[in-house]
Amino acid sequence: MFERPDTGERAVLVHLDIGTAGDPEEQAEFRLLAEAAGAQVTGCVGGFRQTPDPRLFIGCGKADELRALIETHGAKLVIFNHGLSPAQERNLERHLRCRVVDRTGLILDIFAQRARSFEGKLQVELAQLRHLSTRLVRGWTHLERQKGGIGLRGPGETQLESDRCLIGKRISQLNQRLERITSRRAQGRRARAELTTVSLVGYTNTGKSTLFNRLTRATVYQADQLFATLDPTLRRLPLPGATLILADTVGFISHLPHELVAAFRSTLEETRTADLLLHVVDASDARRVECIRDVEEVVSEIGARDIPQIQVFNKIDLVPDTEPRLERDAGGQVCRVWISARSGAGIDLLHGALGEHFHKKHLHRWILVGPEEGALRAWFFTHAQVLSERTTNQGGWEMEVMVPKLELDRLLSKDKSLSDRLVSARRSCGCRQRCRNPTHSR
Repeated sequence: MFERPDTGERAVLVHLDIGTAGDPEEQAEFRLLAEAAGAQVTGCVGGFRQTPDPRLFIGCGKADELRALIETHGAKLVIFNHGLSPAQERNLERHLRCRVVDRTGLILDIFAQRARSFEGKLQVELAQLRHLSTRLVRGWTHLERQKGGIGLRGPGETQLESDRCLIGKRISQLNQRLERITSRRAQGRRARAELTTVSLVGYTNTGKSTLFNRLTRATVYQADQLFATLDPTLRRLPLPGATLILADTVGFISHLPHELVAAFRSTLEETRTADLLLHVVDASDARRVECIRDVEEVVSEIGARDIPQIQVFNKIDLVPDTEPRLERDAGGQVCRVWISARSGAGIDLLHGALGEHFHKKHLHRWILVGPEEGALRAWFFTHAQVLSERTTNQGGWEMEVMVPKLELDRLLSKDKSLSDRLVSARRSCGCRQRCRNPTHSR
C-alpha cells in the first residue's frame, strides 16, 4: 500500500542508549528478534543520546554514518530497536533510501510468520492494520485526486481517505469475527467451570511449551526460537484427587506492542481466568530479573495481577552446579521450583508443588448420596479423593471424601442444599468405634 523502497533480507540494526547506558543482553535479544524474522544481519549501529532527535531519531550525523554502512554492505533494510513515529520512519526512509522498520513492526512481522490458527491470523492482521493506520500519511502522494484546473478535478476524495476507509472497514470486520471467537471461547470456559485451570506464562523462549509437553505428554510445537507459540493450547493434567486444565499461552517480551496486547486479549483471557499461574523463567538468562518484571507488567495490564503464582525456574541443566529444589516464602508456601523441562529433572517437585497448592485447602467430609444421584457420585470421583464408600440399605452411597475447597465452593454455588448434607469428618458423635453414619456426626 506504500510507495516505499523495496524490502530485502540483508539488514542493518540500530540500537541507541537513550538517557542511560544500555544492557548488552538487550542488544543480543534484539539481534535474535531480527534473525527470528528472517533478516540477515550485516551490521550494527550503536550510540548514545540524551533524547531522541524529533526528525530522524538518531540525528543527522549518525544518519549519515548509517547510510554509509548501508551502501557498504548492500543492505535493503534498517531495523530500529525503538519505537519510531510515522514521521521519523518516513524521514529516515527518504534519507537512507531503504526500508525502515521499528521494534513494533519487527515483532508484528514475527507474529505474522508464526500464526497458524484462524484466530491467530485474525489477531495478527488486526494488530498490523492498527499499526498501519497511523502510517498512511504521504503514502500515495502521486495518486491525489483533488487537483485544480480543467480536466483535473476528480471526485474529491484523496487516495489517503480511501485507504483509511478501507482499513477502517477491515478492522471492523476483524473485530466482529474475533468477537464471535471470543464468545465461543467464553462458552468453552463455562463448560470447564468445574475444572481448575493453571496457565503457563513467561517471557518468550523460556521453555513453556517444552514444560507443557512434559507435564501433559502433548505434542505442541516447541523450538529454541522467539515466539514459537502464538495459539493457546489446553490439556488435562491429572493429579491425585483432582484434575487440572493446563494452558500454554503466548510468550511476552519487553516493550510488547500495545496493538498486540489488545489484539490478543481474547487469547490472554485464558490467563486472566486461571486459578493459578506458573510463571516460567529461564534460569540461565542473565536478564531474568528484568524479564520477570516485564512479564509482571503484562500480567497486570491484562488484569491477572491478583491470581496466585508459582515461579518455575527452567533450564537448570544450562546452569552449572544447580540442582532441582523447592523454595518457600515466609508463610511456608511454595513460591519457586527449579527444574529442567528438557531433561525432566525436578518435574516431580513441580507435581508436588501443584498438589500441595490445590490440596492445602482440602476438606474432609462425609455425605449421603441418594440412588438417583449418580451424577453427584461421579462428580466426587472426578474432583475429589474418595477415601471410603459403602452402599446404604436404600440403594444410595455413603461416601468419605477429601475435596478441594475451591471445587466444593463451585459445587455448592450450583446446589446450595448440599451444604446441609455435607458433614465434617472431624466431628465426633460419641461412638466408641468410628461411626459410619454421617447423621450421627451431628
